[in-house]
Amino acid sequence: MARKVILDVDPGIDDAVAIALALHDPRLEVVAITASGGNVSPQQATRNVQTIIEQLDPPRWPRIGAAPNDTSLPADNRRLHGPSGLGDTDFTTAELHHQHAADKVICDEVRSAPDLVTIICLAPLTNLAAALQRDPELVNQIGQVVIRGGTYSAAGNVTAAAEFNMYCNPTAAQLVFRSLLTKTLVPLDVTNRLVMTYNHFDQLSGNSTRTGAFLGKILPYAFRSHHQLLGQEGIQLHDVLGVMALLHPELFETVPCHGDVETAGELTAGATVLDRRRRPESQSNMDVAVGMDTPAVMDAVMRGLTAR
Repeated sequence: MARKVILDVDPGIDDAVAIALALHDPRLEVVAITASGGNVSPQQATRNVQTIIEQLDPPRWPRIGAAPNDTSLPADNRRLHGPSGLGDTDFTTAELHHQHAADKVICDEVRSAPDLVTIICLAPLTNLAAALQRDPELVNQIGQVVIRGGTYSAAGNVTAAAEFNMYCNPTAAQLVFRSLLTKTLVPLDVTNRLVMTYNHFDQLSGNSTRTGAFLGKILPYAFRSHHQLLGQEGIQLHDVLGVMALLHPELFETVPCHGDVETAGELTAGATVLDRRRRPESQSNMDVAVGMDTPAVMDAVMRGLTAR
């Protein structure tokens, strides 16, 4: 039986790759994809979710949750992902006239299948925090949450202390971290290691599938931006690891830890605080990925992207 999942995303080229993986994996039933402001504005994030689904045209279309437009973002990532978030492409996308709020979609889908829905958070935690505030009992009905974000011992990637998703909405992140949800955190320490090379891209772009065609259009921008801005010859696929941690937990090393997020501080807002002391004062509230079999994970990613 396929596992029901909700993807919470702020697309973003690596989000698009993660969505492509999840939508066509027979082990997953993607019941909804909810949009959040982050890499791009909330309105653009919602449009990008619809664009990705239309371009990939999966056998079963998930529900779309629209990002809240009242969210103010302290940063975005358009310099890496392009003006639209999907490179410099211009896809034609149908206009949705009846949009459902992302937090309501999360509540509806969890309520319709209590304990069976896993939420994979690849964006700032705005939507999940809002869903928990909308329906406080939801915390007891969500099966599992995988959070792609934060740091374990690595430096931040938007400030010296903070990872991007945590920095964009530290208040929401703190609420989710402190909740009683069953959580797995996949931090920068691990995601920095997964790099798509030009050889990988050649395999994808030469693949005559809808996935290959779509990724062949958006990935070249990411290769250029990573080279020009970061001096890298490949793309770090951070968000893909949120999906892979769920599909292949055997390829990851995790440790139990107590985690929290700093919401204030001139230098530390958005910093992930994980109690790594020998004798921590608080009980662990999440499992944190601290290692992975990088070659095996990359092989699994490529198999998933080229299978159909």
